[in-house]
Amino acid sequence: MADVTLPAFPAPLRWLNEPESWHAEDDDTLVITAASGTDLFSDPGGPDRYANAPALVGRLDGDFTLAARVRPDLRSTFDAGVLLLWAGHDRWAKFCLELSPQGTPTVVSVVTRGVSDDCNSIPMTGDDVRMRISRVGTAFAFHVTEGDRPWSLIRYFALDGDPEVGFLAQSPTGTGCTVRFEEVRYTAGRLSDLRNGQ
Repeated sequence: MADVTLPAFPAPLRWLNEPESWHAEDDDTLVITAASGTDLFSDPGGPDRYANAPALVGRLDGDFTLAARVRPDLRSTFDAGVLLLWAGHDRWAKFCLELSPQGTPTVVSVVTRGVSDDCNSIPMTGDDVRMRISRVGTAFAFHVTEGDRPWSLIRYFALDGDPEVGFLAQSPTGTGCTVRFEEVRYTAGRLSDLRNGQ
């Protein structure tokens, strides 16, 4: 597929896997629909490897923050809207708003270095969940907030390579999942403090 441009994202974007459908709205909203049986995960306890979820990524230089309101249509377990770091098939990280087996929208982070880890963090109760990825030198940070609350640090980690960053939708066990990434915001520069809620 041809490169995609989104005015709020200051670089061309490319598809890793084709979506069921997608479109952009205005300058800062992206809508991606993943088909049934789509995922990105390398099971640390077994041979299962999945890498067929549709993802749209681009390369951002230097320190930055990429944020969006993430609004997935969560109908089946593990449906998710994701902000993604992609350095290759064996090196990537995803920051998810995912439907847990208990039926709760949950913030989940996964870092893959050959195999994936899988960390469930906090449940979300509303529909105004904002997520962000920040590059801070050679490291990355995942933050989340809901409504007008301060940003909460979920994960701070390193990832080898020079990852692209972008957006992913998945529906491993369901019939498909549509995700709205609204109010996409790119900010150049380094966060001054990862833990002060700003």
